[in-house]
Amino acid sequence: MSNREIEKISKALGDPYRLKIVQAICKEGWMQCGAITDMLDLAQSTVSHHTKQLVDADLLIVEKEGRTIRYGINKSRFEAYLQLLQPYAAKAPADKPISSDNNKISTNENNI
Repeated sequence: MSNREIEKISKALGDPYRLKIVQAICKEGWMQCGAITDMLDLAQSTVSHHTKQLVDADLLIVEKEGRTIRYGINKSRFEAYLQLLQPYAAKAPADKPISSDNNKISTNENNI
């Protein structure tokens, strides 16, 4: 998996509505677009935008049944993403609060 793919998946999962969509589909197994729209209380076009982002990141599987579209989770894609992140989690230091400004990461372009 390339860094570009990791970025795309992370960005797709970084939106609260898209995260809710993924969580609901994980719980239900498959969901139709209308059910997702009802659950989120958003316009159908907005839900389509969010599901498209998840499909483009290859996180959702799309099945069309006539005019009905339903979505499922692409488990192999999620597993590959999680396996890729696992080494970072294993090497990360224990959680502890930042005690001073000296420990903060600079976002200044010259320091990157």
